[in-house]
Amino acid sequence: MSACVPTRPRKRFRISGADLSASIAVFLIALPLSLGIALATGAPLQAGLVAAAVGGLVAGRFGGAPLQVSGPAAGLTVITADLIQHYGWRTTCALTVLAGLAQLALAFLRVARSALAVSPAIVHGMLAGIGVTIAVAQLHIVLGGNPHSSVTDNLRELPAQLADLHPVALSMSALTLLVLLAWPRIPGRVGRAVRKVPAPLAAVAAATAVAAAAGLRLPRVELPSWQSHALAGLPEGPVLGLIAAVLTITLVGSVESLLSAVAVDKLATARKGPPVPRANLDKELRGQGAANIVSGALGGLPITGVAVRSAANVRAGGVSRNSTMLHGLWIVVAALLLVPVLDLIPLAALAALVMAVGVQMVSLTHIRTVTRHREVLVYTATTLAVVFLGVLEGVAIGVAVAVAVALHRLARTRITYTERNGIHQVRVRGQLTFLAVPRLSRSLHLVPQGSDAVVELDGSFMDHAAYETLQDWQAAHTARGGTAELTGRSGARIAEPASGSHTCCRPWTPWRNHRCDRPAEAPQRGHQLASGIGAFQRDTAPLVRRELARLAIEGQRPSQLFLTCADSRLVTSMITSSGPGDLFVVRNVGNLVPLPGQESGDDSVAAAIEYAVDVLKVESITVCGHSGCGAMQALLNSPSGVDQTPLRRWLRHGVPSLERMASHNHSWARIAGRAPADAVEQLCLTNVVQQLEHLRSHPAVTYGLAQGTLQLHGMYFHVGEAQAYLLADCDRLFDRVAPTALERA
Repeated sequence: MSACVPTRPRKRFRISGADLSASIAVFLIALPLSLGIALATGAPLQAGLVAAAVGGLVAGRFGGAPLQVSGPAAGLTVITADLIQHYGWRTTCALTVLAGLAQLALAFLRVARSALAVSPAIVHGMLAGIGVTIAVAQLHIVLGGNPHSSVTDNLRELPAQLADLHPVALSMSALTLLVLLAWPRIPGRVGRAVRKVPAPLAAVAAATAVAAAAGLRLPRVELPSWQSHALAGLPEGPVLGLIAAVLTITLVGSVESLLSAVAVDKLATARKGPPVPRANLDKELRGQGAANIVSGALGGLPITGVAVRSAANVRAGGVSRNSTMLHGLWIVVAALLLVPVLDLIPLAALAALVMAVGVQMVSLTHIRTVTRHREVLVYTATTLAVVFLGVLEGVAIGVAVAVAVALHRLARTRITYTERNGIHQVRVRGQLTFLAVPRLSRSLHLVPQGSDAVVELDGSFMDHAAYETLQDWQAAHTARGGTAELTGRSGARIAEPASGSHTCCRPWTPWRNHRCDRPAEAPQRGHQLASGIGAFQRDTAPLVRRELARLAIEGQRPSQLFLTCADSRLVTSMITSSGPGDLFVVRNVGNLVPLPGQESGDDSVAAAIEYAVDVLKVESITVCGHSGCGAMQALLNSPSGVDQTPLRRWLRHGVPSLERMASHNHSWARIAGRAPADAVEQLCLTNVVQQLEHLRSHPAVTYGLAQGTLQLHGMYFHVGEAQAYLLADCDRLFDRVAPTALERA
């Protein structure tokens, strides 16, 4: 959630140079691809331009993924072509509008993240099947003919098409493919210079220029007058068929958009440069729904988030949604002013470009990934079903196969018993469920009483029935004088269950101070400390020992200084999902940053700041406040007299926060659109902003900010909600971050 208490007027509209250059790069890629996808669907070519413009302007403005570029995508090509053939163009536009309304409904139900539950093997298989369908259909245009209605027909007629080649069309297609493949591989300075022009644009431009210069006679783009452009009409056809069509567009478009948004997040995070807010998937789904409503109403193709254009936007340096919106504006300008130029493009060149896109959708990287995860069967079944049956049927078959494979793996468990050098070993390979309990019991009873036994578990899941069987056998075997050890496949010992006094606790309960039901004879605090250390040595140390050994050799290289309160409820590693070596943490009462050189100052905080910035070279500093802060309560309730206790002298550094909150020159901070609950919460929020101002006064921080090597962040943690909030630079709000609260065990 973002908090912003601006001290100077905010600029309403500002476009950075990075966004401007990125928008041009994306526009140059989107223009030929939009025309090519419209050609592949059999829709009016202007429909591709309408969808590209609406995707940039509407989805770019209202979507939740700032760097995602939306428009007509190859993933919906086969579906759209089938709808146009069955229902006509105007009804297809109406179905696009209805799909947009369905996406809005799903977004308001906040189910966007559930789309990510679809197995990646199904998604990749779906895209591969669509890619094969596109490539086979466009191959006929490349060879100078016309595509047929189905993959089967296209494959059946391919020999006849090869026997009846059209050399002119084939030569333009070959030239397009040659430039498309060679353009990124031009070496040296020339290559670096020409690669500023996207390969798709260069390929289509080269074919267009050669065809125009040679005066070749072949089919070209024909953009009719905008006055005759067809808009959406009332849907006509069988109700069940129309409902199925709407659901298909909604499902495929939503999943593709959301997966693309997640991929763009990863690309933006890995990129050096200013941070970009993470995608809000429900908001992104709302943006996609609004864009599809507008695109369908204006006679455009269905819209999704497009991974290729989005990746180009990230690589080109886009930093905000302005780059996406500007690309849509350039599409509008081109559609209105460049029609004579667009009419020169050979259809064979566009077909070759779209065919190459279809081939690339059968990704070798995806195939290697599904092979590594043993999901080749799911991928293959989905791909073949999409190619020969259709997208919706293919996805349904892919889901069925994925469920069958999961059930097979769950039920297929190998259990063996061996004895070597006096050690009796039971090996379990696979998931340990109630289905395997009879075989597990038979193997365990082969172990003689009083002997040394090892049970090796190699699986990622164990249900309650199997767990109880193992624990009962282990307790009985140990009681008869034997030893029983549970290990993983690597031989690492698996921790034993918690003792009876802590049977209600879960792995995160140390953060709760083990506030569960205890027997009357509760242990002393000293014993609790020793017990905690013992649990660490037994359970956690084996898992982190290798990483800590590496850090001991290489030294610490934290990425940020995290300055927060000494409050015991703030577990920094938990709320930031960080581990050893990630954070350089400074804690004090009230998360205060004394001004440098101030009377009664404290050099320990200044020393930590200097060490973190100058020696450790951290990239950011975060000041984290929290709800219910005792230091802020003390500041509000402190008498005006001179109380020279150490605590009162320290709290003097928080007085500027009190003054800031009382000042009429500063707006009060808000949390996610609501006012603070009380004066204490308002002071907690204001204090974060004020301490960031103090940070800027430290010489090391001032220099790092001026050099662009350091960033400052404000953070607020609401203890009762287990919710983190980040300080925004422009919204005057504290916005939520990663709304994943701890669940009760």
